Parts: sequence; structure tokens; C-alpha cells
Amino acid sequence: MSENSKRSVVVERTSSGHFVATNARGGTISFGTASGADGDTEFTPVELLLAAIGGCTAADVDAATSRHAEPSEFSVAVTGDKINDELGNRMINMAATFTVTFPDGDGAERARAILPRAVKSSHDRLCTVSRTIEIGTPVTATIKDV
Repeated sequence: MSENSKRSVVVERTSSGHFVATNARGGTISFGTASGADGDTEFTPVELLLAAIGGCTAADVDAATSRHAEPSEFSVAVTGDKINDELGNRMINMAATFTVTFPDGDGAERARAILPRAVKSSHDRLCTVSRTIEIGTPVTATIKDV
């Protein structure tokens, strides 16, 4: 494994139930635990997981199709059910549903024709996020000596 394969973020608490994640390039995203407070629009960690799945597979499919035609509509709805059972809190019934249309014109038929294959390729081997979830990669949690 090369050093170029390493990915990381740092999550810092900003206040009770609120956090900010920072990547190695300095990008940030705020999120929280969704206390239900009026006007609370932050993403929850579970919603960020759904967004990561959608973003990962959308990027794969967009790269494959948009080189042939620019889509007039492109969205991915990612859903799942949060449950708590003998295995603990987890998500089940996860699904990513694409809505993609291409206007008539050069390359549109080709883009429409490869769309199903692009979605399948993303799901079966390209999308790192959903592949990691489906394979079931273990996550370790440790406490750093301070």
C-alpha cells in the first residue's frame, strides 16, 4: 500500500452535538447530531454516509456518461432504514436511485445506452464507499495517549 492511498479527515467538536470535519486539503464540512432544534439544517453522520454513497457513485456515472453528452437532469437519491437490533445501530435496505436524462443531440443516444452499464460498474467495482460497506471492512477505534 502506497502513501498515496492514505485518506484521512479530522473531526473536531465545535459545541455540544456539533462537529466539523477537515480534510488534508483544508476543506471542511459541518455536521451535528440533529437535536431537533428549530432551524437545525446540519447533516447527521448517517446522512453524510448516504451523501458519500451518492456522491461516489454519481461521480463514477457522470464521468462515464457526460463525456458523450451533458445531462439535462442528474440526481441520485440514496435511502435506507436506520434500525437498532441485536447487532446494534445500523442501516439496512440501502439503495441508490438514479434519475438521469439527456437532451437530444450529439452523443445523447450513446450516453443513454451506457448509463445502465456505468451504474452497474460503479456499484460492482468502482465506488469505494459502497464497496467498502458491502464488503464489510472493520473499523478500529483507539484512544491516543496524551
